[in-house]
This record gives sequence, structure tokens and C-alpha cells, in this order.
Amino acid sequence: MICGSISAYNLEEKPPGPKNYYSLVQKRARMQGFVILDYFPRYDEAVTQLRRWVDEGGIVWQVDVQTGFENAPRTLRRLYSGANVGKQVLRL
Repeated sequence: MICGSISAYNLEEKPPGPKNYYSLVQKRARMQGFVILDYFPRYDEAVTQLRRWVDEGGIVWQVDVQTGFENAPRTLRRLYSGANVGKQVLRL
């Protein structure tokens, strides 16, 4: 459930977070996180479907390969800055 916006009604500076937070409350929105382990019992089903999508071309991926141990710091910076395209890999 989303609640607690009454504390911000009269603030001059709005607290951090979504600008439309109160409209989410008005619309009775719900927000729920999940962790992949919540779906572990369906692992085999997921792998089967994902393989099918890959085989059919519905899922494609790219691998961004950088080479050499000396490039490890630069490669890590690429990962965190978003400079890589796809999975970032460092070949040693």
C-alpha cells in the first residue's frame, strides 16, 4: 500500500521521490517489489520459455568484450557509467 503523504501537505520543499506520489494514493495504486527467488518453483518453466524466445529471435543480446587485465578498472567504469552495450565482459 502507498500511504503517508499527509506529512508533506504543507511542506514548501517536497520530499524526494516521485512527483506524482499523491496521485498514486488517489488512484489507490499498489506497489510491490519482488525478488527472483520468489519464483524459484517456476525455474524450469522459465528456462523452457526463455530458450524458446531465444530460438525464435524474440530475445537477442549483445556482449561488450574488453580485453586485458590492465583494462579492468576502465572496464568496471564502463559498466557503472553505462558506456557498455549489453553484457560487459573482461577477457583476461
